[in-house]
Amino acid sequence: MRALPATTIKIGELSARSQVPIKTIRYYEEIGLLPQPDRTEGHFRLFPLETVSRLLFIKRLQLLGLSLQEVKECLTVFDRGELPCADLRVKLESHIEAIDLQIQSMSALRQQLGEILQDWDENPTPQANIICPNLQT
Repeated sequence: MRALPATTIKIGELSARSQVPIKTIRYYEEIGLLPQPDRTEGHFRLFPLETVSRLLFIKRLQLLGLSLQEVKECLTVFDRGELPCADLRVKLESHIEAIDLQIQSMSALRQQLGEILQDWDENPTPQANIICPNLQT
């Protein structure tokens, strides 16, 4: 067993400090977003206190729309001793482009829905094999 960092916390305290559920912390550990923690003789996980800021960083990137794979790529750069800022900028710019495309697509869908509803007949005449005459093309 390697020497423990000066300040370690158990998973419950890590969860409370980071507001990340214990189950999620275990999952992040499993997929490599968190390094394998040391364990007590009773097999309790002991995380370095710095893990709180790592979890908060992961949550921040997720809120910005990055996938866990993208988060992992950034953390891999950081774990090599480098700052991932340049990579993050590229990912965030790419995310903006994807959002712009989604906005265009959603805008076109909204327009189409508006056109359908503009001519909506509340009491259409039933027709054979037509489920809703308002949606016939």
